[in-house]
Amino acid sequence: MQRFTREIPLSVSADEAFAWHARPGAFERLLPPWQRVRVLERQGGLEVGARLKLRLPGLLPIAWLAEHTTCVPGRSFTDVQRRGPFHTWEHTHEFVPCPDGTSILRDTIHYRLPGGAWGAWLGSGRVGRELRRMFRYRQTVTREDLAMHAAEQAKPRQRVALSGSSGLVGTALRTLLTTGGHTVRPLVRRAAGVDEIPWDPQRGVAEAAAFEGLDAVIHLAGENIAAGRWTSARKAAIRESRVAGTRSLVDSLARVARRPRTFLCASAVGIYGSRGDEVLTEGSASGEGFLAEVARAWEAEAMRATELGMRVVLMRIGVVLSPTGGMLRQVLPPFQLGAGGPVGNGTQWLSWISLDDVSAAMHHVLLHDEVHGPVNLVAPTPVTNAEFARTLGHVLGRPTVLRVPEFVVRTMFGEMGVETVLASVRATPQALERSGFCFRHATLEVALRHVLGRAAE
Repeated sequence: MQRFTREIPLSVSADEAFAWHARPGAFERLLPPWQRVRVLERQGGLEVGARLKLRLPGLLPIAWLAEHTTCVPGRSFTDVQRRGPFHTWEHTHEFVPCPDGTSILRDTIHYRLPGGAWGAWLGSGRVGRELRRMFRYRQTVTREDLAMHAAEQAKPRQRVALSGSSGLVGTALRTLLTTGGHTVRPLVRRAAGVDEIPWDPQRGVAEAAAFEGLDAVIHLAGENIAAGRWTSARKAAIRESRVAGTRSLVDSLARVARRPRTFLCASAVGIYGSRGDEVLTEGSASGEGFLAEVARAWEAEAMRATELGMRVVLMRIGVVLSPTGGMLRQVLPPFQLGAGGPVGNGTQWLSWISLDDVSAAMHHVLLHDEVHGPVNLVAPTPVTNAEFARTLGHVLGRPTVLRVPEFVVRTMFGEMGVETVLASVRATPQALERSGFCFRHATLEVALRHVLGRAAE
């Protein structure tokens, strides 16, 4: 039998730390992004008998069934493996009160690998390293989320409608909000389930009364701009999903008698166009190109909500870093093989932000009524493409000497490649910082080490 334990001090009480874990989305919030674990089925919460079925990634995906066997409210709960890759697995989560009102989170795992003594000899080192990597990530997210929610505890919990809730950013934001005690009602295009709102991006929300009693609408839905070459049909779909979708949503809100007070709408730093070395703030003029034109029309539709008496925030999002999606997922395989490097001359600027920071920034502007208008959701330290390549290679321990010529990008991706990969956007989060937001990952290396599980102890 092997034993692993790791603990971390928390700035909140044991009761609040336990309550955070008991809220919807806590397990998903703690999933390390490099593992790509999928939740298949859930029965119950933390109580004895509750079950969770997962699918673990790999060439031969493995199902893992865990069951909660003990639960002491406010102090601890334990789950054991009923079916999965280990011979035995028992994980106890403890919340230890401290005299000053804070607490300690302690994770203890007793496990036995399959294959007896040979299995333990061959696999214990690798399993131990992965457990240290995984729980460093989990406990860091727990500590920072709890501290963030505690800092805003005087503000009332929000009831929010959320479009794009199944996307990369939407999923992170939904779990961040629900674990903080907020209520989220996803806008969905399929048949609506419990607490979901049916929505057609062309026709809007059929039952506008569904918005009654809500505090805010957060609109993130839109076609993926980097899914392939921009044909005429593809460009029309991208524009329609953002412009017409936002228009239909605002039209639906206009029919609500007691409408939400706040409308947060996604936009993109692509609105500035490619501007070389120019430092761009929320006061900078918009630029040229397809993305800039779409973003202008997109934001114009969102700003119509001000005529309804709503506070509108235009969230101009940069490149979101996570191995589960977006640019980092696309470039990670060649970099892991040592075949990565700068694109073109490497001097083009990249305005990036970690997935945790973009969801935390949205939480921040949701709760701060003084924030309105355009807000750049980017880290305070944009980097050049060459610097991004060097830093990613350094974090992975891989060389980055293979440069991708500009003509290759133009040939393979056409206009899409020119406006995304080759564009230079040096945006800064002036409005966000002035409103008091604190970044978890202000530098690229810190962000990459976090999302890739390569942070130092």
